Amino acid sequence: MLVAQDRILLDRLDQARAQTDKLFAIVRPDSLYDRPIAERHRIVFYIGHLEAFDWNLLRSETNGQPFDAGLDKLFAFGIDPVDGGLPSDQPSDWPVLEDVRRYGMRIRKELDAVLDRVPEILLNTAIEHRLMHAETLAYMLHQLPREKKIPQRQTDVPELGQPRPESIEIPEGSVTLGLSRDAAEFGWDNEYQAHTVTVPTFAIDRYKITNGQFLEFMRAGGYRDPSLWTAADWEWKASNDVSHPAFWKRLGDSWHLQTMFDEIPLPLSWPVYVSQAEASAYARWAGKRLPAEAEWQRAAYGSNETRFPWGDEIPGPEHGYFDFERWDPSPVDAFPRGRSAFGLNGLLANGWEWTATPFAPFEGFKAFPFYEGYSANFFDGKHFVMKGGSPRTDRSMLRRSFRNWFQPHYPYVYAGFRCASGPK
Repeated sequence: MLVAQDRILLDRLDQARAQTDKLFAIVRPDSLYDRPIAERHRIVFYIGHLEAFDWNLLRSETNGQPFDAGLDKLFAFGIDPVDGGLPSDQPSDWPVLEDVRRYGMRIRKELDAVLDRVPEILLNTAIEHRLMHAETLAYMLHQLPREKKIPQRQTDVPELGQPRPESIEIPEGSVTLGLSRDAAEFGWDNEYQAHTVTVPTFAIDRYKITNGQFLEFMRAGGYRDPSLWTAADWEWKASNDVSHPAFWKRLGDSWHLQTMFDEIPLPLSWPVYVSQAEASAYARWAGKRLPAEAEWQRAAYGSNETRFPWGDEIPGPEHGYFDFERWDPSPVDAFPRGRSAFGLNGLLANGWEWTATPFAPFEGFKAFPFYEGYSANFFDGKHFVMKGGSPRTDRSMLRRSFRNWFQPHYPYVYAGFRCASGPK
C-alpha cells in the first residue's frame, strides 16, 4: 500500500510529464525535427530522451530487459559541446515521430506498473530531471521562429520605469553552502556536503541588471572594447560575431525583444538575459565584478539563513514569477514581497543569476551511483554556477542548496546577473 509521500511523488511525476507534454504540443508538427539552437539536439531527440532517461534509471524495478536497446542508447544522453564542435546530423538520421512516441508510451506503461516499488531517491531524480528539461526546452523553443509555434496566453505585465540602481552593503558573516546528508529533502550530488563559509563585507546590486542598463553598455562600445573581456571570451565573441544579447533583435533604428511568442519594443525595466561572458564584461565596464556563489547566497538568505530569501513562507505569486507561471520576464522591481532581508529583489524569480564561481564539487562530494556523470562530467573549469530561478523553474528547485550551471559562452539561458564590489 502506498504511503502519503509516495502518492505525492507519483502525482508530481504525472504533473512533470504533463508539463513536458504541453511543451512539445506548442511546436507545430512539421517543425519537430528542427534544431533551434545549433549546439543542441533536434527537438525530436527530447521527445524520446525524457522517456529513455526514466527507463534507463528505473527499469531495474521491472524485468530489466530492454524492448528496444537501440532507442534506449540513441536517446540516452544530450550534448554539451565545449570545444566549438556542433552536431551535423540530418532529420532523416532520426526515427519517424510515430515510432518515437510509441516508444515513449510503452515506457510509461511499463514503468507505471512498478512505480510504487521505486525508491524515493530515484523517483525524485526522474521528476527533477524532467522538470529541468521543461526549462531547458523552453530555452530551445524560445529560439524557434514564431511561425513554427502555437501561441500560448500569459498574464500581461505592465512596463514600469526603470528603478534607480542601488548597491547594498552586506556585512561580513557566515553562510552555509550545500545540503546536509541528514536532510529530509532531496538534493543532487553536487549539493552535498553542507559546509560553512565566512564571507567578508561586500556590496551587491539591489536589482538584476536591466535591459536599459545593458543598452548603455552597448552604446558605450562595450562589445568593441577587448579590455573588458577575457581572452577566451573575446575570442568567442569575435568568432561568433556576438554584438548584442541573443534575445534582442534590431528592427530599424530600435531594439526589440524576442519573447517566446512575439517581438516587442525592448522593455527597459526587464532583466537582461545574457551569457556569463557578456555579464562579466558589463561588470568590468561598471567597475565591478560578478558575485561569488557564497556572496550571492549570503546576500539572498541573510544571517538567519531562512528557507527562502523572504523568509520561510512557501513561494507564491506574490513573491515572483516561477513554477512555469509565465513565459517571459517582468520588471526587476515588480515583487517587493520577494525581497530578501538585506533588501535584494527578484532572487528566486525572473531569471537565474550568473556567479563568478566555477562549477566544482564541495568537499565530501560523492557521485550518485545511478547517475555518475550528472555533475562529475562538468567539473572541468568550463562551467559556472548560477543561482536563483526563472519564470520556467519548478518550485522544487527553488531550494537554497540548488546549484545550476552552464558554459560561459552559452547565451540562450534565462539568466541575468547583478554586480558586486569589494574584496572577494
